[in-house]
Amino acid sequence: MKLTHEHRDYRGHLAMLSANVIFGLFSPVSKDLLASGVMSSYALTLFRMFGAAAIFWIASAFLPREHVKPRDMGLLFFASLFGILMNQGFFIAGLSMTSPIDASVVTTTVPIITMILAAFVLQEPITGKKVSGIFIGAFGALMLIMNSRGDTTGGGNHFLGDLVCLLGELSFAIYLVVFKKLVSRYSAVTVMKWMFVYASICSVPFCYNDVTRIDYSRFTPETYAQLAYIVVFATFVAYLLIPIGQQRLRPTVVSMYTYVQPIIASLVAVAVGQDHFGWPKAIAALLVFVGVYVVTSSKSKAQMDAEARARLPRRS
Repeated sequence: MKLTHEHRDYRGHLAMLSANVIFGLFSPVSKDLLASGVMSSYALTLFRMFGAAAIFWIASAFLPREHVKPRDMGLLFFASLFGILMNQGFFIAGLSMTSPIDASVVTTTVPIITMILAAFVLQEPITGKKVSGIFIGAFGALMLIMNSRGDTTGGGNHFLGDLVCLLGELSFAIYLVVFKKLVSRYSAVTVMKWMFVYASICSVPFCYNDVTRIDYSRFTPETYAQLAYIVVFATFVAYLLIPIGQQRLRPTVVSMYTYVQPIIASLVAVAVGQDHFGWPKAIAALLVFVGVYVVTSSKSKAQMDAEARARLPRRS
C-alpha cells in the first residue's frame, strides 16, 4: 500500500500525540487546583494567558524575526479568540461545574464537528473510511470513559457545565479548520506569541477581578507545581506543538488526537489507585489508535482531485 504524505510525516503525528498527552493530564490537575478553592476558573485562565504569552515572547527573542502581514495580524486576533480564549475559557469554566469524566465525553465530539466544518469550509470529502475511523475512535474513547471509576462529581450544574465545555470544543474545531492556512504561513512561535498576546488582552476584563481576590498566603508547594504544569506544559508546550501538527496534517486528523486524552486520564486514575487496568481499557485504547490510523489513511481532497485528473483522457 502506498503511504500518504500524512503517514510519512511523523513530526505532525508526534506533535499532536504529545500535545494531547499533556492535555490529558491537564484536566485532573486543573480540576484539583480549582477544587482547592485558591483561585477561580477565571483567575486560572488569566494566569495561563499571561504566563504563556511571556514564555512565547522570550522564546521568540532567540529565533529569527518573522514579519507578519497586517491582514494576518487581524486574522491572528480572531484565531486567538477561537483557538485559545473561547476554547480554554469555556472548557475551564465548564470543568468547574461538571466532572472530569463528563468533560472527557464532550471532547469526543471534536473530530465529528471538525469533519463537518472541513467539508463546508475546505471542501474536504466526508468519506465512508473517514466516518468509520472517527466513530471507531469515539467508541474506544467512550469505552475508556464509561469504564473509569474516577471522580464523577462536579462543582455545580452538570448540564450547564457540559454545555459550556461543548462551546469550548466547538470553538477549537472552528480554529482547526478556518485558520489552517494562516497557521501554515508562519512558525509556531510567531503564531502563538501573537495569539496569546491577543488572548491575554481580551481576558483582562473578564478575569482581572478574580485575580485581585486571590489570597496568595493559601498557596502551597503543590499549588505552585500545579500552576507551573498548567502554564508551562499544558499551555506553552502544548500550544507550541499544535501548529506543528496543523501545518502537516488535515484538520480532521489533528482533531482525532483528542481521543488520546481519555487514555491518559484513565492511566492517571490507574497510577493513583483510583481505577484498575484490564482488557476493556486495553481494547478501548487500541480502538482509539485504529480510528486515528483509519482517518489518517482516508483520502484527502488533494488526493481525490489528483486521481480525478489522472483518469481524464490525455490529449494527443
